[in-house]
Amino acid sequence: MNLCAIAIPAIARADGLPAGITLIGPAGADQRLAEFAAAWQPLFGRADQREAVAMAPLPCNAPTVQVAVVGAHLYGQPLNWQLLESSARLLQRTTTSADYRLYALANTSPPKPGLVRVTAQGASIEVEVWEMPLSLFGGFVAAIPAPLGIGSLQLADGQWVKGFICEPAGLEGALDITDFKGWRAYRAAQISSIAH
Repeated sequence: MNLCAIAIPAIARADGLPAGITLIGPAGADQRLAEFAAAWQPLFGRADQREAVAMAPLPCNAPTVQVAVVGAHLYGQPLNWQLLESSARLLQRTTTSADYRLYALANTSPPKPGLVRVTAQGASIEVEVWEMPLSLFGGFVAAIPAPLGIGSLQLADGQWVKGFICEPAGLEGALDITDFKGWRAYRAAQISSIAH
C-alpha cells in the first residue's frame, strides 16, 4: 500500500463510545503526520489524557536497554520524568517472577520502595518495563541514589531485564509491603488510611 497513518482520539460520541479520526499519508511521512496530529489533538478535547501511556518516540535502529521500575519511577509517579527525560517509552506493565519481596524504605524523598530477590517466601511484584536508548542509560543510572541500584530482574514470563534493586543495608528500618504486590497498591492503602 505504501502508506502511513496515525489515529487522533476525539471527544466521546453522544452514546459514550470512543471516537477519533485517522490521518493517512504517503510512505515516509510518519514524522510529518505525527507533528500534525500533535498540533490538532488538543482541538479534539483529548489533550489531557492522564491515564494514557507516555507518548513513545518514533522507533529507530539505535541500541536500547529495557529497564523494570517498581516505585517512584512508575508512570505518573514523582520520578517518572527521569525516564521521559532519558527518551524512555513504556513497553508493558507486568510482574516479576515469584521470587521477590518489596519494602517501603525509611527516610527517602520522595518515598521509594526497595525490591529484593529472595530464595524463599517471595511473591510476584508489579513492575513497568521501559525501553530507553543505551546511550542515555548511563546518565539515568548515575542519578540513582543509594541504597537503590540497577541489577537483573526476572519477569513473570521468565525474561531477565535490568531493573531497580535494593542493597541489603537499605532495608534497615524498612517496612515489608510484599503483601500489597506493588508500590501503587501500598501507596493507595496509605492514602486511604489517612483519609479515614
